[in-house]
Amino acid sequence: MIWSTMIQRGIPLGIGDLLVFGGYAVALISIHLIFVLGRFQGDQILVIAVNFLCGIGMLVQYRLGSFDTQGISRPLLLYPLSLICMALLTLMVRQGRYQLLMSGMWPWFWGLFSIMVLVLLLLFGQRFRGGVYAIGLMTPSEVLKFTCGLFTASLIARYAKTLGDWRLLKTHLFSPWLIGFIGIWCLLVLLLIMLSDVGLLLILGLSLVITLYVGTWHLGYVLIAVISSGALLTLILSLFPHAVRRIDSWLDPFRDPTGGSWQVLQGLSGLYSGGLWGEGFGLGAPHFTPIASSDFVYTVIGEELGFAGTLLLLAIYALLLNRILQIASRTTSDPGRLLVVALFSTLTTQVVLNVAGVTGLIPLTGLPLPFISLGGSSLIVTLGLMAFILAISEDNGARRHVTKKTKRLHKK
Repeated sequence: MIWSTMIQRGIPLGIGDLLVFGGYAVALISIHLIFVLGRFQGDQILVIAVNFLCGIGMLVQYRLGSFDTQGISRPLLLYPLSLICMALLTLMVRQGRYQLLMSGMWPWFWGLFSIMVLVLLLLFGQRFRGGVYAIGLMTPSEVLKFTCGLFTASLIARYAKTLGDWRLLKTHLFSPWLIGFIGIWCLLVLLLIMLSDVGLLLILGLSLVITLYVGTWHLGYVLIAVISSGALLTLILSLFPHAVRRIDSWLDPFRDPTGGSWQVLQGLSGLYSGGLWGEGFGLGAPHFTPIASSDFVYTVIGEELGFAGTLLLLAIYALLLNRILQIASRTTSDPGRLLVVALFSTLTTQVVLNVAGVTGLIPLTGLPLPFISLGGSSLIVTLGLMAFILAISEDNGARRHVTKKTKRLHKK
């Protein structure tokens, strides 16, 4: 469709256009060979879902003109190279090697490293569109989705019995590990508020609560989270006027249609014009949608592929997240299981907040759509998370294989 559209509009096709998808095809073949030669026994459906979503993301970004088809640009290489690195990282941390990063003093390293990243970003970052970025508009804070997951899952798995029994917890109130755990999280929340990164704060906060609940099965942590969230929301609204404006734009978008509500209304207009089947891929007008290649990429898909296209996209996300949830339920080691839960919570929250924000169900959070939105840091970190999940899924697959083999030997 997109090639016929370009020909109809008199736009010549060059070698760069073939390189965009030729490079992705080479990456898929490379991933297959890496997993075959490495005898990967993990979740194959999860690999397919990730590749499919990245393929959609690359196609959409190409349609939006994010790739420089006149030469080899960074975005053109980003998807293929990131996927190959995901496959290699999966083999590196397989067979329980990921647990080395969760043992000893490593959890404290990840917690302190997370704080260091935010401090450096606060001191040397540049503000743009309400956010704080590093050189080249990179977002190093994305790495916290991984480091905070390791920090939280490791310590909760290590002290699950104490955290689950509040009578026992009272005797550990002044333990160094508990003071350090609470102190690091308080610093993270404070720094994220100072950086005005409410979206990342929501992701990490929900991941912490869900991991705590799954690790201890104590509803008290959920109750504390609800109460503290209300107090934190009040603090954020009192400190940041732009947060109040976003809520006002969400509650009454037609009050200021050319100002604060312009982004929301343009995105909703694109979704409305797409109807059930869409305008056709390459036939829409995404240039009218603000930040179309990043925050509002979901509305571009809705405009050109319609409600059916967005429903298909959400079905693939549902398949991906369901496979991750099954991996968590089959993982016997507490550190591995809680790490999968933390990463699952991170991905789920990001998908829900992005889709709900651009469709007007909740106020905008400025979060990218995983695998689809343009953003090198987000894509690399997300595929890094998937590498660890795939490595843990392989441990489960190898264990089932050994169990079946043992049963056959017993029958003989």
